[in-house]
Amino acid sequence: MRYRDPRAWMLAEAVEMLYSADQLQRQFFQIGHVDNAPCWEPPVDMYENEHELGLLIALPGVAPERFQVSLEAQAIVVRGERTFGASLGKGAILRLEIPYGRFERRIGLPDVGYEIADMQFENGCLRLHLEQRI
Repeated sequence: MRYRDPRAWMLAEAVEMLYSADQLQRQFFQIGHVDNAPCWEPPVDMYENEHELGLLIALPGVAPERFQVSLEAQAIVVRGERTFGASLGKGAILRLEIPYGRFERRIGLPDVGYEIADMQFENGCLRLHLEQRI
């Protein structure tokens, strides 16, 4: 489509790019609620084999002391908070696409009983290994 005014073309492109960024953010970070307070849910990769369950949970910018993991009935729960820190520096904010604030992710587990065998946090991701109870 051709526009007579070049500013109209630029505005249409900008609106389309903002829409695409919003769709991408919604794909990765779903908004939820914890105790009637808004929160976000980090994305999770999960695999299973005969005796083990593995999870990789993306927690960008979350310090290890700012989250906790609990094994509840039929679910593993990761909750915490990503604070708005000084890491961005001073200046005008042009974009905030990575969620801040409280988060909680409740991941349903198969009926088999599991226990946490190993937990590692590196490069902004929490890696959990769960083993079946024997």
